[in-house]
Amino acid sequence: MTSIPNYPNNIPGGVQAVSVFGMDYAHVGLRGGGDLYVTKYGVPFIHNLFPENYWTDKDWFARNSSKLFGHEFRSGGTSTIYRVRTKEVNGKSKEIVLKWNRMGQDVPGEQDSDDPVAAEFNSPYEEFALVMEMRNAWRESGTSRISTHKPLAIYVPADIVQLDRTGRREHKMVAKIRSHPEIELDMFRPYAVIYEWIKGIDIAEICHRGVIDEETMGSLTLEVEAHMKRLGFVVRDRKPQHIIVRPNSKGALVHNRKGAIPYAVVDFELLERTAEWEEKVRSAKRREYLRRQAHRFEGPGARTTLPHLKRVNLLGVDYTFGHAESTGGRLWVVGKDPELFDYFLPERWQHTPRTRLSTIDEIYETTTKDSVHVVWRLSRVGRCPEMDPFRPEERRITEYGYNSPFEEVSIVDRLNLKSIPTTLPRAIYESGHRLPASGFLSDESRYRSHEHLKLPDGSPVLRRDRDYIVIWGYWNKPDELLATNDSDYYQAVSALNALRLGIISEETYILLMQRMKDELASSGFEDLNFRGNHKLLSLDSSGRLLMDAKGLPEVRICNFELIKRI
Repeated sequence: MTSIPNYPNNIPGGVQAVSVFGMDYAHVGLRGGGDLYVTKYGVPFIHNLFPENYWTDKDWFARNSSKLFGHEFRSGGTSTIYRVRTKEVNGKSKEIVLKWNRMGQDVPGEQDSDDPVAAEFNSPYEEFALVMEMRNAWRESGTSRISTHKPLAIYVPADIVQLDRTGRREHKMVAKIRSHPEIELDMFRPYAVIYEWIKGIDIAEICHRGVIDEETMGSLTLEVEAHMKRLGFVVRDRKPQHIIVRPNSKGALVHNRKGAIPYAVVDFELLERTAEWEEKVRSAKRREYLRRQAHRFEGPGARTTLPHLKRVNLLGVDYTFGHAESTGGRLWVVGKDPELFDYFLPERWQHTPRTRLSTIDEIYETTTKDSVHVVWRLSRVGRCPEMDPFRPEERRITEYGYNSPFEEVSIVDRLNLKSIPTTLPRAIYESGHRLPASGFLSDESRYRSHEHLKLPDGSPVLRRDRDYIVIWGYWNKPDELLATNDSDYYQAVSALNALRLGIISEETYILLMQRMKDELASSGFEDLNFRGNHKLLSLDSSGRLLMDAKGLPEVRICNFELIKRI
């Protein structure tokens, strides 16, 4: 993650901190409705980067800009890259490169490629994040750093341009929008990336001038490609024009002390990670996740606050609360660490391959896009349990009703304080879509009992016209052990299945169930639907049962929707 220096305090309308893909920006709302997102490299020149100082003053632009090279749009238009000198502001001007972004457009030659993975133009935010990641990758890759021009800002004019003029494909833009939960991409607005100008000449021009021959140009292009791959990156449209070298006063190329030609790389609209580096990034993110989960209640990590997130406490449990922009839903992530929030945005888990764990309940096991193993379950809050009031134990369930997701998490918190093992809740997600009026019998008790629970904006925590999903950690080891050793996992098996498979005897099963029932009662709780398939036993990597301090198989509760405080 990058960091922004102190923001200038003389910006009309002020500056807002925004983070997208781990890259921090100073966001300025421009006069006329445009937006400017400035990186740490651009903040010292933030006034120069206001569009009136290089772009919207057409006379200035005509006198102080030059075309570098362009790209043909499908619609026949041209996106030209410009070198521009900004106006002087506070006694200084800045040489910049301005390029209109092509996200959502077809990549030239894409249809003729044999590559099974289609190339896609990066969004401005993806491009900047990848450039910064590549610039810093030398620390972990064991190779030398690579020089690039520095990303300064993303400029988004207020103009609305129809898709047939920009060449954007609607389905591609919809996918881009869904993949950018931290920022609202606009399908119809143009986006420009602004980089610092690098002095030098591209090697295609150097070859054209006769300073180097085509063989040298080709070998240098391959050398740069290999350098990028060692760092974990590749550019789909490798071109000599993307490699900048510097001639000396006599026109010959400058060499370093080792006799090599120093170079810088530009143009990153098709920059992407290699498969190997992508896997390393995913593994690193999982390790970071496990470390943070183990300390989620101790306070925030790298950042104390994020502007789009709020810390709330509901029924005695701390959450990090925010909106899921991709769906219009709301999300409560258990704990105080805002860095855990993005792991549970719906686009990270909702559409990954999943296995249904019940023929009755909507409960699924999946691995998120960040390699986090979770179980998510659709809450039945507000629905009348399908029980027969003729049976006294079922009448009690009907009278009590299903717990809300927030009650379930609060119950887990209380049970853990009493040293009763449970699976662990990670987040609560409220769907963005409104539910149609149901013809089924509904249970209003939780909506009434939760009326006092409000969010900072005054809206109710529990709403009748929304679905709620509770995301649970997949039980394979305690959090504190996973944080230090992400291996040697336990295998969970329900107590009832353990009996059926002969792992435990019927005598042991009854003993374990009765003991758990007694422990719940002594802790002030009763499970109205006390069942063996709601209790988990654990097998280690050798297939042996995990035992507790008393020498009995450890029992872990995994269902809380009908546990009642007594």
